[in-house]
Amino acid sequence: MGGNGKHRWIFSFYQRSNSSSSPKQSKTLPPHEFLCPISGSLMFDPVVIPSGQSFDRISIQVCRDLGFTPTLQDGSTPDFSTIIPNLAIKTTILAWCRDHHAQDPAPPDYSSVEKIVLSKIQEQASSRLTSGPDIRVSERELLKAVAENPPVLFSHAVTEIGPSVNSRLLCSTSTSSSSDESVIVTASSPYTPLPLATRPACFSASGSSSSSTEITLSETPNLKSQSSSSLEEQELVLKLKSSDIFEQETGLVLLRKITRTKEEARVSLCSPRLLSALRSLITSRYSVVQTNAIASLVNLSLEKSNKVVIVRSGFVPVLIDALKAGSSEAQEHAAGALFSLALEDENKMAIGVLGALQPLLHALRSESERTQHDSALALYHLSLIQSNRVKLVKLGAVLTLLSMVKSGDSASRVLLVLCNLAACPEGKSAMLDANAVAILVGMLRESELVCKATRENCVAALFALSHGSMRFKGLAKEARAVEVLREVEERGSERAKDKAKRILQIMRDRKEDEDDEIDWEAALESGGLSRTRYRVGKDDFAANSTDF
Repeated sequence: MGGNGKHRWIFSFYQRSNSSSSPKQSKTLPPHEFLCPISGSLMFDPVVIPSGQSFDRISIQVCRDLGFTPTLQDGSTPDFSTIIPNLAIKTTILAWCRDHHAQDPAPPDYSSVEKIVLSKIQEQASSRLTSGPDIRVSERELLKAVAENPPVLFSHAVTEIGPSVNSRLLCSTSTSSSSDESVIVTASSPYTPLPLATRPACFSASGSSSSSTEITLSETPNLKSQSSSSLEEQELVLKLKSSDIFEQETGLVLLRKITRTKEEARVSLCSPRLLSALRSLITSRYSVVQTNAIASLVNLSLEKSNKVVIVRSGFVPVLIDALKAGSSEAQEHAAGALFSLALEDENKMAIGVLGALQPLLHALRSESERTQHDSALALYHLSLIQSNRVKLVKLGAVLTLLSMVKSGDSASRVLLVLCNLAACPEGKSAMLDANAVAILVGMLRESELVCKATRENCVAALFALSHGSMRFKGLAKEARAVEVLREVEERGSERAKDKAKRILQIMRDRKEDEDDEIDWEAALESGGLSRTRYRVGKDDFAANSTDF
């Protein structure tokens, strides 16, 4: 009987352990971006490839040693030719493990990863062999071919806006409305920052200055069915891959026309084959070809479902090169493409890791207003995540941005980026060191010379700087900020009034805290040492006697 009791006890304990631990385990599953796409485990030494995807270094090493290029779940094939350590995601993984009381990822064993990769090789080869007679079956192609029609249901882009809004995006800073370009610092605010700026300025242009053919909607072919769109894709790919420059340009102009207005075409034409052909033309030495290639990419990127696919297809490095050294119009479209891709949260870290931040900072000084506009908004969206904020601070962005604010160049848009930088400790410290408080107060003092959006963003930046900084009050006092903020509180917009009121409240609270402190010099001069001792305590013991 005792034995039976023991058996029941073990069985009961085992069952209870499973039931109690299962919910806990499900709650603490790591985010999928922390897992290596090959091994499926938490990444120990994450590295990023040109497409922006992160892998564990050992997984890439095994794939290289075996001469294998895997086909990922989204149908893409990663390029392992260049890898960069991804310190940002490594730090994030370790922080997640600490917060969830999970073990830090251990160094993977080469042989265990090798077994996983070998099984994937067999799996991939067998799936290609049984997929149909039309599939090429040479060993090399079996390992590298990509499914071109993945069964994915694409949703309508959430970044679409009306045509009336597009024209407003081309307005200069002096004519921008506050709803277009004013930032909201607090998450609890009922307003949404940048509700209208979801398409690049270059997309709003009716035509291209250097393109050989005007883009007119009447010439756009109709895509009547899935089969016709497939034929359209084949025709375009043949033209884009042609060695004849005229054929390339003809194909690009046709692609640009189709994708300009037809949402369904943007989805169906964003295939691995077409993207591969398009990427090679962005590096063309012929400016017209390069410009039309990037403009076509901008059109494709307007569809939300395409944004991650484009980044993972390796377009960010070639867009950066075009932004650095392309023609003026190519730079406009490159900045627009990076802005459009940066709207997707999943792309933000990858774009920053791949080195887009510094070229975008440099592009803020471009002679083209469209390049300035889209570069600033790209930086705004990229700086919404902490890793990119820290990178921007290290690149010296604070001094560059503040000098632009002082000169009035794209001030309202530049202030959006500064507001994001002020939200992190590194950015706040750098801004306070660079005399940002005095510069921002000076902008508010000259309110008649700046637009409403710039005034609102100045107050928002000051509000961000005022939080968690003991230095702010002293710097604000030196800049005589109180009188300016009171004027904003009385005459500013609703957004500006609210922020100004809260800044003044913060300054008043700190003044009261300082008034409560003991004036040691006065106490010593009066000879009231014992009184000073009493006043250190609460009011109950404050000033009853000066004697011990």
